Amino acid sequence: MKLIVGLGNPGKIYANSRHNIGFRFLDLLGSELGFPTWQSSSAFISTKGKIEALPVVLIKPTTYMNNSGIGVLEASNFFKIRTEEIYVFHDDLNIKWGMIKKKIGGGHGGHNGLRSISELVGTEYKRVRIGIGRPENNQPVAKYVLSSLNLDQEARINNLLYFCLSNIMDIIKKDTFLIEGIDIFSESFSG
Repeated sequence: MKLIVGLGNPGKIYANSRHNIGFRFLDLLGSELGFPTWQSSSAFISTKGKIEALPVVLIKPTTYMNNSGIGVLEASNFFKIRTEEIYVFHDDLNIKWGMIKKKIGGGHGGHNGLRSISELVGTEYKRVRIGIGRPENNQPVAKYVLSSLNLDQEARINNLLYFCLSNIMDIIKKDTFLIEGIDIFSESFSG
């Protein structure tokens, strides 16, 4: 069984923020693949189903981002899933908007949600890093990640999320994308 985690902050105020791209992906994944209604637990909500024949659990931590590891630890213990079988979808400031990269293990890159997960479950989980780019005009990072996507990004976010959805089996079975470090908005991409 695989554990697929989407990172974000709970509450409507954050629903369309850059930091909630992980939540948005899990909402899309669960909806498109017909997963059952989300169930509440103390530190996460979850839904179980299959992607092709592979059993998976989708979770969204219900703590704020900085404490995401609490929900991931509880879920991994409850469902008896090893760290190596955890896949975390999250925003990444260090990748330009439209880029998607994967990473296994390593540091948190300043992302407080990843820091929390790494401290509580270890670092050998798999990450799908969805680029949000860096703030412009000296905007503070905290304000930037908690603000909504701009109009152009919001108009294109579904393309980004559907790309992850269309590659989900490659991500969870082969730990890869069809193309490494793909920029889905580049003119050269035809996939």
